[in-house]
Amino acid sequence: MTNTDNGNKIGTLYIVATPIGNLADISERALDTLRSVDLIAAEDTRHTGKLLSHFGIKTRTFALHDHNEKQKAQQLLDWLQEGKNIALVSDAGTPLISDPGYAVVNLCRQQGAHVTPVPGACAAIAALCCSGLPTDRFQFIGFSPAKSQARQQFFKTAYESGITSIMYESTHRIMASLEDLQTVLGAEQQVVFAKELTKTYETFFSGSVAELITFLTNEPERQRGELVLMLPGKPAQTEEIPAEAKRMLELLAPEMPLKKACGVVADYFGLKKNALYKVMIDDKDA
Repeated sequence: MTNTDNGNKIGTLYIVATPIGNLADISERALDTLRSVDLIAAEDTRHTGKLLSHFGIKTRTFALHDHNEKQKAQQLLDWLQEGKNIALVSDAGTPLISDPGYAVVNLCRQQGAHVTPVPGACAAIAALCCSGLPTDRFQFIGFSPAKSQARQQFFKTAYESGITSIMYESTHRIMASLEDLQTVLGAEQQVVFAKELTKTYETFFSGSVAELITFLTNEPERQRGELVLMLPGKPAQTEEIPAEAKRMLELLAPEMPLKKACGVVADYFGLKKNALYKVMIDDKDA
């Protein structure tokens, strides 16, 4: 695979997304890239080896994981500068999304090496699009902390952000995390849980934290697998506008610009000008 836009004889680092379960989800471009690069940097060479074997790909692999990434980053950059093209893959999904690769990509960007994505599956996005939660604004917040107190603050901060939060959770910690979530946000807090996306036992559950705890407790095998937990954000608080303030606005609006009228009424009643303005606009639209 040649590179035509980053100088002569300089290799390219391809960030290649691989399936999160269903092997048919891999793209033709991903397969072409894995076949044609000089090397594949894999989170687990044995795991990636099964994928490559399935598609008859014989490209050499080497391990790049959390424990050696910082040490290997310079070696990988050297190979790129020698003209080698390299694909970076994780065990499943899109690399760097709660997976190794940051140190390598960061160094490559600092040194001006060419990095390009080969997009594909990502468990966080796959879960979100089927969750029924708002998708206009969302955040991926990785794995929850290991300690209870930090987890509670983690969930509280996520909720108070006001937007949908997507997080991964481990099998051995899911129940403790849900207990902490229940402690800080209440048993009736709504959540969406997804596991084993695109696989045979793909599961979605939508309901309260208490209901999800029961769902997972009744059949403990539901706690196993690749888990995604999604939390809606705290609803925006609308300021209550007294009836007298609305009436004064209605009287003043024909006599002066609306924003000025809102300013006068806001000062008189100790309200926020923007909240008054929004009420008038919403009423007008209605």
